[in-house]
Amino acid sequence: MTKILNLYVYTDGGSRGNPGPAAIGIVFFDENKNKIAEYKECIGECTNNQAEYKALIKALELATAHCRRTIRCFLDSELVVRQLSGRYRIKNEKLRELFYILKDREKAFEKVIYNHVKRNNRFIQYADKLVNDALDGR
Repeated sequence: MTKILNLYVYTDGGSRGNPGPAAIGIVFFDENKNKIAEYKECIGECTNNQAEYKALIKALELATAHCRRTIRCFLDSELVVRQLSGRYRIKNEKLRELFYILKDREKAFEKVIYNHVKRNNRFIQYADKLVNDALDGR
């Protein structure tokens, strides 16, 4: 398998209820926007923000099979992106714990970049579909 220099990762996490049953959806693309993998999983009960973090953590764990250079992560949670960039403080203890786990997973790569995208982004919509498919047992 050839290693990809720039991996594009779209993640979503969501819960039905807040907190409630939760799931994550992840889609991986190469530099040419070719889909190379996808992943969905029910993750138990948590909040929407916790699910967003858990989706990113799992994405970085899975990404090591494809790339060790630059990972470009895209998600629709402005809160999480701003916390990761240091623009927002993390007041919630559970989110702070997930933040440190995520920062540890970043060490496997040369560079990890987080980007906020709107919910109408077609790749985010696909990740959201994976979340709902997991929650619906599909």
